[in-house]
Amino acid sequence: MRRYSIFLFVVLLGLPVMAAQDSLKVAKKEAVKSHLKQHFKPYGFFRNYFAFDSRESISGTGDLYNYQPKDENWNQTEAEAAVSGVERQDLNAVSTFRFLSLTTRVGLNIVGYQWRGTEFGGKIEADFYAGLSGVGAQTHKLSGTAQFRLRQAYMTLAWDSLRMNDKDYARVDLLLGQAWHPMAADLCDAIALNSGAPFGPFSRTPQVKMDARLGRYVTLTGAFLWQMQYNSTGPEGQSAEYIAYSKTPEAYLGLSVHTNGFLMRAGADVLSICPRHTGSVLAADGITPVTVKVKDRITTASPFLYVQYKKGEFSIKAKSIFAEAGEHMNLNGGYGIKKVNADGSYEYTPTRNSSSWISIVYGGKVGNQEGKHPQKLQGILFAGYIRNFGTKEALVDVNGDGKIGKEEFFMPRANNMNQMYRFSPTILWTIGKFQLGCEYEITSVQYGKGLGNDGLAKNDLHWVTNHRVQLMTKYNF
Repeated sequence: MRRYSIFLFVVLLGLPVMAAQDSLKVAKKEAVKSHLKQHFKPYGFFRNYFAFDSRESISGTGDLYNYQPKDENWNQTEAEAAVSGVERQDLNAVSTFRFLSLTTRVGLNIVGYQWRGTEFGGKIEADFYAGLSGVGAQTHKLSGTAQFRLRQAYMTLAWDSLRMNDKDYARVDLLLGQAWHPMAADLCDAIALNSGAPFGPFSRTPQVKMDARLGRYVTLTGAFLWQMQYNSTGPEGQSAEYIAYSKTPEAYLGLSVHTNGFLMRAGADVLSICPRHTGSVLAADGITPVTVKVKDRITTASPFLYVQYKKGEFSIKAKSIFAEAGEHMNLNGGYGIKKVNADGSYEYTPTRNSSSWISIVYGGKVGNQEGKHPQKLQGILFAGYIRNFGTKEALVDVNGDGKIGKEEFFMPRANNMNQMYRFSPTILWTIGKFQLGCEYEITSVQYGKGLGNDGLAKNDLHWVTNHRVQLMTKYNF
């Protein structure tokens, strides 16, 4: 009996200790949960697109990222059709349909860390994109398994409340990693995957960017950028090797003014690349070519202007850019050869394109807003226009075939486009975290024939139009 009494006494003495340990474990768990909730903010969405096109188009990402309709591709001339008795047909006037969910996204924001006046943060974001590829002679890259790909990955450092004078304070934010290009960060209000491209810049790129907020209304932005997914074009197609051999980062400088729902941003982008690092010269016999190192280089500058105004349920945004080349930002552009030097090097001249868009949004809450699923109905209107002004200087016929072709003129998309417009009305219905959108997109391109030494096709001008009807479903988390 005495043994049991002693055992019971020991157990009773241990109960408070065990209770304290359990309480400590619970406290630690709650502390970890609180820390994660305070500093780690996961987000993402499940998104599906259902898209119909009235004709073949230049596009990417499973044909969801629409650039422009393809030019006419006639099976025979009118004279040949008269002789053959077979109907003359435009082989690109073929409709298509697809639906895909490969743009489903997941991301993580890291916020709230601070050490001696320095704020630390970061972001990592990815979606399912890479991996789709055409098979055999297929035109569309719709086959395969979508793979996880990196969209954004960067860290931030910030210094707040830096005194400027007796009244104003400054804030400096430094970003290092892959993020939106400063000229592409302000996107239009459209549900299309292209977000208004190629009427506006679209690029995420490795960079070091500084935003200095000087007082209440003005922010100065400077950045050095590199290339990874969105690249310059050249003799070997689109590649990051041209900027690698240049050893010169792309540079951006911009100024923003913001007050009472109004935002104005202006800036310029400067890019210097080396399209080739080797060339050839003729030996003393005047016949034998010898490979030599060359210092080819082309430097371009592209200014832009962005304005935005928001009040209540209404917003309007507009952007315009005058781009030299610009293909590394998904714009319609490129460059060509203007001179061949005796040392085997080339001199280049860029295309010049004016690209502009405007988007208007209006809408508000509808239905019963007292429940857990508030509803909102919005109308969106997008319009864009591109004008091709040709090359800055005259192109040369390097291979002597009497034509300006791919050996002299480098453009990732159709080089015979003169102008293009897009008009797109959209209805977007939001129910809590669920969104349903329907968009009609009409894109028309004026093509020509007979590419001249100014980079313009001026003969046989004709318009080609694609009608796209697109349905989007999206669940945010």
